[in-house]
Amino acid sequence: MIPRFRIAVLPGDGIGPEVMAPALALLHRAAERVGLALATEEHQAGAACWRETGEALPKATMQACRTADAILLAAMGDPAIRYPDGTEIAPQLDLRFELGLYAGIRPVRVIPGVKTPLADPRASGIDLVILRESTEGLFWSRGRGEVRNDAEARDTLVITRATTARLADFAFRLARARRDRGGKNLVTCVDKANVFTSFAFFRRVFDERAAAHPDVRAAHHYVDAMALDLVRRPWAFDVIVTENMFGDILSDLGAALMGGMGYAPSADVGDAHAVFQPCHGSAPDIAGRGVANPTAMILSGAMLLEWLGERHSEPRAVRAGSLLRRAVDAAFAGGRLVTPEHGGTAGTRTVAEAIGAALAALDPGEAARP
Repeated sequence: MIPRFRIAVLPGDGIGPEVMAPALALLHRAAERVGLALATEEHQAGAACWRETGEALPKATMQACRTADAILLAAMGDPAIRYPDGTEIAPQLDLRFELGLYAGIRPVRVIPGVKTPLADPRASGIDLVILRESTEGLFWSRGRGEVRNDAEARDTLVITRATTARLADFAFRLARARRDRGGKNLVTCVDKANVFTSFAFFRRVFDERAAAHPDVRAAHHYVDAMALDLVRRPWAFDVIVTENMFGDILSDLGAALMGGMGYAPSADVGDAHAVFQPCHGSAPDIAGRGVANPTAMILSGAMLLEWLGERHSEPRAVRAGSLLRRAVDAAFAGGRLVTPEHGGTAGTRTVAEAIGAALAALDPGEAARP
């Protein structure tokens, strides 16, 4: 019997539907290559949905996400469409809170053939993960902030022991898994513990959990120093774990190291659910022009397949994800495929077709090998 997974698909706004379509096609092809079946179903959510219906994340969509095996989400939001308080519409954040997706996984890996802004030859080997707590920190204040007498505004940062502990445990497990694939067996806690009580607490809980994982190295970095060193020596890091807002900022720096947001995939994972989406926004300024880079969306799909395989002990799903990632690498290798953000002409369709051709040429059995 062929394993079948149900995927809730949220195409979103702007370039979202444009990058989702080729990503879905490649996701199905990779799954088919290893004897796996995916049932994908699209659902409405986002800024345009809110403008048309008054709901950014309709109840039916939320229910579909709760019952799906995984959620694939494209870019959402539009700077021109905002809530009455001036904030942007971001149902992707609602999903994180509603489904308890505390672990934001932001891989930073340079794809062969894609330009990085760093001249050092070691930059081609950048391969790290920023693990961002995704349900509290400064983002806890979303919808709770206040403006007092038009004289001051306040947002409260919240860090809890329970969430920090399970995030740290997640980070050590991730570093251990990466070690088996050649990783550095290192988790670096990023904080501002020298100034703020909340971050001193974050570090203390991290250190307590580090003691429970003695086979994995633990280190510390202040967030400002990490911003410096991610430019100066990013190849020195493995798994970086940090609070929500710091992770949000450092993730974009990491995307720049990879060649831009169009290459940066991500996942938000909880104990029972997971959402996979590109790090980039909806880019309404280029929507409909066929120039959006679908690579981050495709790599997010690869992460989805691998997560499904690990969660359900289904090696075929893991192989499918690996196969799709290898196809991306093969398509860009040699620097022949150059996207518009690097001055090239390879738009959405060209990139998708190149990855599709590479996928067809790969041996599915090879994807199982490290």
